Amino acid sequence: MADLYIIHGWTYTVEPWRSTLKILRDNGISVKMLHVPGLTEKSDKVFTIEDYMGWADENIPDGALALGHSNGGRILLNLCAKKPEKLKYLILLDAAGVYEPSARKKIVEKVAKLGKPLKKVPIIDKAFHKLTGSTDYSRAPENMKQTLTNMLESDKDLDFSKIQTKTFILWGKKDTTTPPRQATTMYEKLPNAELKFYANWTHAPYISSPDELARALTALITRIKK
Repeated sequence: MADLYIIHGWTYTVEPWRSTLKILRDNGISVKMLHVPGLTEKSDKVFTIEDYMGWADENIPDGALALGHSNGGRILLNLCAKKPEKLKYLILLDAAGVYEPSARKKIVEKVAKLGKPLKKVPIIDKAFHKLTGSTDYSRAPENMKQTLTNMLESDKDLDFSKIQTKTFILWGKKDTTTPPRQATTMYEKLPNAELKFYANWTHAPYISSPDELARALTALITRIKK
């Protein structure tokens, strides 16, 4: 069994993780990066959070240490809510999963309905998603657009109080995708969690600060294994 299992976020390549993974392995940490179906593993299926929970359950051994970045964190949070005994430890790295209803989202939805005919024009479609901040959505193939919608909707039903797993929350203060307030929300709602912010990390510290991320993970895993 590996020392650490990683579920990446909404990305179509894990190449940017290479530097962090190399440093971890050079430090004697055994790591397994899982390839998420529909993202770094090709699939035409539309996935639900339940599909991803089942996939993670099959690919991570019971009693393991797992890290979820962004959408990967959402998957692991839901898995731990359903199966509290599944993981021994959970690391959340700038994770998704906090539901934040907002008037802006409702306005965007209304504009989206009105703008459907215009969005068939590629330039307008790109501009619309830039305006709404939905860059993940605009880059996604059709099945993953619906999958992303399913993921966002699933946050409404995520019950953090059911997650008994010892959880370590690592978060970048420069994260504008899942902002620091969401880390604080997770920390306050999770029964057994630690929270640490990193001043220079963005939403993807494996890109912005790979050395520091690797050092932080190495230190944490070393402490856990003692």
